[in-house]
Amino acid sequence: MTDTTAMFWPMIAHAFLVFILYYMLSKRRMAAIRDKGFDPRQFKENLSEPAESVLVHNNLKNQFELPMLFHAGVVAIFISNADNIITIALAWIFVLSRYAHAYVHVTSNRLLLRRPLFMVGFLATVLMWGWLAIWLATS
Repeated sequence: MTDTTAMFWPMIAHAFLVFILYYMLSKRRMAAIRDKGFDPRQFKENLSEPAESVLVHNNLKNQFELPMLFHAGVVAIFISNADNIITIALAWIFVLSRYAHAYVHVTSNRLLLRRPLFMVGFLATVLMWGWLAIWLATS
């Protein structure tokens, strides 16, 4: 439907979130080793995570769950020419919800905030896949 690559910018934005989280995880782990005397060998098999970095570690793992469906959906929507202003907006809603979710997760970790943010991204992804199914069924 569109002849642009606008669907890919939300994917790039999500990739940068993952890069930021990896940086944050490394920084917090190094601080735990330096300031708290945490044994770096613990990371060899990741037997335990320092309290300083556990939330970042958990959020980073979370970036490879629902977001995988998002990325696959974006690519499928693009290659089937099903992209439009609505799917692009849904992709940005997903990414913005992931940034907000990650922020809450690595700071206060308040579930009352995290869950609704997760659900916004979840719903955006479901709607993207629903649109793809409708597009394919009617094309």
